[in-house]
Amino acid sequence: MLRPIAVVLGLTALFALSVSAQDDALHAEAPDLTGVELTEVASGFTYPLLITNAGDGSNRLFVVEQPGVIKIIQDGQTLGTPFLDITDRVSGSVLRGYSEMGLLGLAFAPDFAESGLFYVNYVDKQQTTKISQFTRGVDTPNAADPSSEVVLMEFAQPYPNHNGGDMVFGPDGYLYISVGDGGAANDPLLTGQNPSDWFGSLLRISVDETGSYTSPEDNPIADDSTFAPEVWAYGLRNPWKFSFDRVTGDLYVADVGQNRYEETNFIPVDSGSGANFGWADYESAHPFEANTAPEGMIQPFFEYEHLGGNCSVTGGYVYRGEAVPALEGVYVFGDFCTGDTWASWRDADGAWQTMPFLNTGFSLSAFGEDEAGEVYVIDYDGTIYRFGTAQ
Repeated sequence: MLRPIAVVLGLTALFALSVSAQDDALHAEAPDLTGVELTEVASGFTYPLLITNAGDGSNRLFVVEQPGVIKIIQDGQTLGTPFLDITDRVSGSVLRGYSEMGLLGLAFAPDFAESGLFYVNYVDKQQTTKISQFTRGVDTPNAADPSSEVVLMEFAQPYPNHNGGDMVFGPDGYLYISVGDGGAANDPLLTGQNPSDWFGSLLRISVDETGSYTSPEDNPIADDSTFAPEVWAYGLRNPWKFSFDRVTGDLYVADVGQNRYEETNFIPVDSGSGANFGWADYESAHPFEANTAPEGMIQPFFEYEHLGGNCSVTGGYVYRGEAVPALEGVYVFGDFCTGDTWASWRDADGAWQTMPFLNTGFSLSAFGEDEAGEVYVIDYDGTIYRFGTAQ
């Protein structure tokens, strides 16, 4: 019998998060971030928008280029041969410059070291989103087989924007996928508050070795038949980036706003499913198409307006590395348009605090994390940096 990846991991062990781990997210006082700086790691990428690791002990970094290529940084060098090249099937509009389509997501199976399985999220030339499984070459660990694609999910995008596209395996072993509201503006298809479709949602599925999937039994559909089986949370406009705290298992979701507000949201690991982030009744914490917030709406822990050139939030990571001790337990994120970054944490009382951090001047397309918990920043112009401290 084929075993879902979540079962292979052992759910009980994954959710045995200690009180001390939860305390790692609290800070009695504001962190002293004096001397924190960014160091260039690699450059020469074409529209990079994701950097991640395989969790296989190799310490390799994998960089996703929007036109359809995944490259490897190994021992500080970018390898000449791509890990995967699917430019033949990715939306061609990316080649003409900035677009919200293309190759958008990459997630390695938790047992990638043994199975060689990984998953990508891309918009194809017919403007259809595909969630596909690929396999690493048996004798070529630095190259995957483009012909090994198995499509798990696919759905047409009604407009070319708001595709979401991020994918992450959660601490429960399930694959989480962000999907935007379908695009255009003002949620014209009314998908945001409609949990019966996949748009404007975080999906949560259990995948297996065959490239098929099922919906976990504790997804919202178990208690509410109005939900699509795959929908885990909804009320999102364009959840461009989200991440889990590797220590606590808590979830951070950054949702790109409409005309005025950008927002970052927090869901504790033990909060269950069915969260409603409010769009399009609300934009961030403010009325948009309704005067009353949906019942039980998740309120953002931080929002900022489109002032000074800010226009699009890029979600980040809770820092768990060793190079910058002052950042321990701090969530770092930024804005694509200005390159401004912020640092957020909860104080000793559990209240959220946020302060301005570095102004990078970059087009911040993504943050990333390596196997050691060090955090990286991507400049969409083609360069990757890592947080460190001045020597």
